[in-house]
Amino acid sequence: MRRPVDSVLRLTMFAAALLITLAGCKAPPPSDMVEVSKGEFQMGSNDVDKEAKALQYGSTKPWYENERPMRTVRLDGFYIDKTEVTFARYKEFLDATGRKPPAQWPGGVYPEQYSDHPVVYVTWFDADEYCKWKGRHLPTEAEWEKAARGTDGRQFPWGNEFDIKKVNTAGEFSGTTPAGMFPEGKSPYGALDMAGNAQEWTADWYKPYPDNTFKDDDYGEKFKTVRGGGWGGMGHYTLQVYVRTSFRNAAPPNGVFNDVGFRCAQ
Repeated sequence: MRRPVDSVLRLTMFAAALLITLAGCKAPPPSDMVEVSKGEFQMGSNDVDKEAKALQYGSTKPWYENERPMRTVRLDGFYIDKTEVTFARYKEFLDATGRKPPAQWPGGVYPEQYSDHPVVYVTWFDADEYCKWKGRHLPTEAEWEKAARGTDGRQFPWGNEFDIKKVNTAGEFSGTTPAGMFPEGKSPYGALDMAGNAQEWTADWYKPYPDNTFKDDDYGEKFKTVRGGGWGGMGHYTLQVYVRTSFRNAAPPNGVFNDVGFRCAQ
């Protein structure tokens, strides 16, 4: 006759084995997100504008200087939204929370044809609240850049050669396009529109990188960093430099713009 203690022991051993098995199983990412694996990547750039083209094109600041020096950064694994948050998804947030829509929505309603476009005219605070509502957070600069460029230090999400067919920029469409319209421009992890379409708010203040020697009056806790470049370039110029994975731009957190949106991380 089997003794009760033997049954209890077997049950305990089975439960322990089951827990070990389950611990080794990895849940798939949420359906609207992609996974960015843990590990190191190269962040920033050591490029130099030797011909001072930035000044020739009317920029008040030299290119690349706020991206220096390139350095190795290690991150834990995380998830990031596959696309920028759309008008339709942002409307769900407004309906659920009672938060006011952007003042630029006619009569408080966005044009229906933009439902699948990245939501714009949202402040950093709006974006931050949306991500919190989703149980997520605005990506840090490091999270955003790794998701965009992978581990090989590439210039653009798809590689090192600019290709206008893989990105909405240079005013080609005179505005935003539906989120994810350029699948060939995806990042190594499968994130879409990490270049062009809408620039994206990040969690971080616009501050110098470690060992950066560039003197920028905008550094500090005055502006938040936005990433990815937008549909129309910067200012009057639509140059590929602005949609590079390492490009950094800055904007006041309470500002709203027709080319700045966001995505969330988790």
